[in-house]
Amino acid sequence: MVQNCTKIGDVLKRYYLSPSYGIEFCIGFPANLLVVLGYIFCLPKWQSCNIYLFNLAVSDLIFLCTLPHLSYLYANDQSETNPSACVINRYILHVNLYSSILFMVWLSMDRFLLIRHPTRNHYLLRPRTALIVTGLSWLAVNVEVAPMIALMVHDLQSAKWSRCKDFASLKGEINNFGYSLGLTFTGYILPLLGLCGFSHQIAHLLHVQERALQRRTSFKRPLRVVASAAAMFFFLYTPYHVLRNVRIASMQPWAGLQLCTKMYIEGLYILTRPVAFLHSVINPVFYFFMGDKFRELVFAKLRTLVRKTEQQSEPA
Repeated sequence: MVQNCTKIGDVLKRYYLSPSYGIEFCIGFPANLLVVLGYIFCLPKWQSCNIYLFNLAVSDLIFLCTLPHLSYLYANDQSETNPSACVINRYILHVNLYSSILFMVWLSMDRFLLIRHPTRNHYLLRPRTALIVTGLSWLAVNVEVAPMIALMVHDLQSAKWSRCKDFASLKGEINNFGYSLGLTFTGYILPLLGLCGFSHQIAHLLHVQERALQRRTSFKRPLRVVASAAAMFFFLYTPYHVLRNVRIASMQPWAGLQLCTKMYIEGLYILTRPVAFLHSVINPVFYFFMGDKFRELVFAKLRTLVRKTEQQSEPA
């Protein structure tokens, strides 16, 4: 029984994580690359919303570039042997995880303020302010993830730099369980509450405008988009964070769990990982609905390129 249950993690990594990461890369990378190129070449004037969306797309694109290597390692039942690659990969993964939801909070704030101040006279709607908020966001996320780097380095040293482990499997001088709980609260729960709060404020503001104008207002789309973002992160992130903390807790001496129980918990935790990272595949949908005229500009650029290609291919 023990021998069979210890193979659960290896089987899931090879036959579940590897294809899942491969599929996410194949779908998410082209979509996010299109968004990044669209912002660079198609958008003549950037608003605050575009700055948040661009940083979100860049974060997703960098993260997605790490998936093919991970997929290859899991498919061949191999572990990362390069310590630098191990640390960088896990660092990028978690920075993207928490920067994504944070940038979505600022996007929701931007939509709320735009409804309240349609003329963009609020200082938080200025591009310069958005750049400052973006810089502080990157700094905050890096501060949150920094202790994880120390944990990974210590764990690699104890294993003589030969075994690259997931965050939930690390052991070190830092209290891994306490750190994971703190990261869950500051990196996930607080931003999720922010998303829900802005959804409520937008809904309230729209309700007030409907009563004042005695007609349906034209700002229903921002509410649907913000509410969809909150729902997406709730359903994708919650299983991952719950199982990650349960997995870390199960490894503590005070838990007193049997080996197979630990392996079953690890298996459930592995199942949640690709689900959490699906946000990088779904996020491009929000770019087309939240970006000011971004969709129209990208499609217009694509039509122009298609016409030029057809003209060049026609015989003289």
